[in-house]
Amino acid sequence: MKTFNQLVEAARSHVKELFPWDAEERLNDESLLIIDVREPYEFDAMCIKGSINVPRGVLETACEYDFEETIPELVEARNKTVIVVCRSGNRSIFAAEVMRQMGYKDAVSLKTGLRGWNEAELPLVTKDNSIVDIDDADEYFLPKLKPEQLSPK
Repeated sequence: MKTFNQLVEAARSHVKELFPWDAEERLNDESLLIIDVREPYEFDAMCIKGSINVPRGVLETACEYDFEETIPELVEARNKTVIVVCRSGNRSIFAAEVMRQMGYKDAVSLKTGLRGWNEAELPLVTKDNSIVDIDDADEYFLPKLKPEQLSPK
């Protein structure tokens, strides 16, 4: 049996990662595609401007034609750089690894995720493109674990 962290590390060995500041430098590249694999409610709260929401649960079908979830821009991006984004950089590792297996030549994960993006003081927007206050983002990204979610002592 493997733990979540062991699975992340195994996938990480096959995936390239970009730090937020390196990804930010590439945002003006028109051939670049940024996909955010968080859930829609997370994406609506805050995201990188211009990113596309492709929840992790529908990623594989979004990457192929002939499905209700198909996103043509994503299907056609197999030879482009695709930066995959999530909250912490873990879901994006899994997503980029699956995309690599599906033939994407340059699917990379945003190291540290949007938490790291925010810590680097890079801009986030809401779904209606309003700028998110950095302090509000700090609060949003704080862990909110309930006692029953913590490991037994």
